[in-house]
Amino acid sequence: MAPITIHLATTEETERLGQDLALSLRKGDLVTLSGDLGAGKSTLARGLIRTIADDNGYEVPSPTFTIVQSYPELRLAVSHVDLYRLSSAEELDELGLDEALDDGVVLVEWPERGAEALPQPSLRVTLLSEGDARKAIIDGERAAVARLQRSLAIRTFLGRAGLPFAERRYLLGDASARGYETVAAGGKTPLILMNSPYNPGGPVLRDGKTYMQIAHLSQSVTAFVAIDRLLQAWGFRVPEIHAQDLDDGFLLLENLGNDGVLDVSGAPIPERYEAAVRVLAQLHQHAWPQDIDAAEGYPHHIHNFDRDAMMIEVELLSDWYVPRFSGRPLTAEKKAQYIAAWDHVISQLTNVETSLLLRDVHSPNILWRNDVQGAGRVGLIDFQDAMIGPSAYDVASLIFDARVTIATELQDSLLAAYIDERKTLTAPFDEPMFRRAFAIMAAQRNAKILGIFVRLDERDGKPVYLQHLSRIRAYLNRVIDHPALAPVKDWCEKAGVLTSET
Repeated sequence: MAPITIHLATTEETERLGQDLALSLRKGDLVTLSGDLGAGKSTLARGLIRTIADDNGYEVPSPTFTIVQSYPELRLAVSHVDLYRLSSAEELDELGLDEALDDGVVLVEWPERGAEALPQPSLRVTLLSEGDARKAIIDGERAAVARLQRSLAIRTFLGRAGLPFAERRYLLGDASARGYETVAAGGKTPLILMNSPYNPGGPVLRDGKTYMQIAHLSQSVTAFVAIDRLLQAWGFRVPEIHAQDLDDGFLLLENLGNDGVLDVSGAPIPERYEAAVRVLAQLHQHAWPQDIDAAEGYPHHIHNFDRDAMMIEVELLSDWYVPRFSGRPLTAEKKAQYIAAWDHVISQLTNVETSLLLRDVHSPNILWRNDVQGAGRVGLIDFQDAMIGPSAYDVASLIFDARVTIATELQDSLLAAYIDERKTLTAPFDEPMFRRAFAIMAAQRNAKILGIFVRLDERDGKPVYLQHLSRIRAYLNRVIDHPALAPVKDWCEKAGVLTSET
């Protein structure tokens, strides 16, 4: 992979490179900064550290005399190292760089003084004078260079959108490969940058298809744009799209704010959950098209939430959750019994009402618009995996919020509010059939989440999701007694899935 060369005409451009570099880093990255005195190493390091700190005034003293300046309190811990005064490479052992890399990232100025005693750098940045300006030459490990190239491509995208000098800040990553940033310029409300490269979907599992293909999960931003346009056209509050690059997977979105459906302690605000569930009722009264466009030449098909998709999701419980807590994988016989139990349950969904499913309607994806009235108060995001399926699915997703404990009383109140809204809007509305579908979809979703949160820990190194397992298991227990779920309940009881020990 050829080195990256970037021309830096001003100090501000050097700091901006630090910004772009910061947003490409991951825990364990070692970045070396080489160049003569005055070449801009400290300027670049300052821009990088302040970006991670999300504070343009954050104090970044030179580590020249202390050798190591540590910032363990940041979102991504940083150790800033200056080896200029190092007497010998052997002194590196006393600096604890290996431990620092375990906890975060390490920036090393004057790496030449460490000779071969330094760990292999992820990125090597060399700053060279170029008249009154300078240039940066960057190379390193393929994966780290690819991440930096992606970050630099975002900067280019922002330039095309008229925001070449915007300040970028990390916002969040989610359970997928997507990432989000805030983009601020001119004192205006920051916009949201969605960074969603095409996702090939992992290994082939069956019938020549990956998990994502079987489950009909979106693999590009085309799906988000198409669904966003559809929902907006039908009167639902979703982000405006200010700029898009469908080929590279970049979107610049309206910021709907930070106010959600939880209070300052993280507890649900009942009135806001009720408003959200009534918006779902309004959404579910419509018949939705399945072939739509994100833009000219970018068609999108909304898949059906079919038997194959439902089954590949519930198999996450049998393939990940059960082995994790039983200590051994299922036998082929027990796995076949599990599949058969769900086959029987899913067959009962044949004639239930279907509608557009946004798929992840829960607290992180609902924003509250306090300055407006009606359905517009509820802002919806993260709907790129939308499908057509049992309307009860999204109701179960909201009422059994995976990240927030919804008490039984609130659960019953929200379900009653949804049914009330549907009866007002839709005549006739088959309440018994809906309640049966609700129980099945709630069980299906929570079985999936039990498995996927274990997979996120074991496969993807994201243990934070494990804190939700006891809540999700409790949700599964709440619905498992419905007669429609009898075969699955019987299997789960024999496998110990519903006990507190798991």
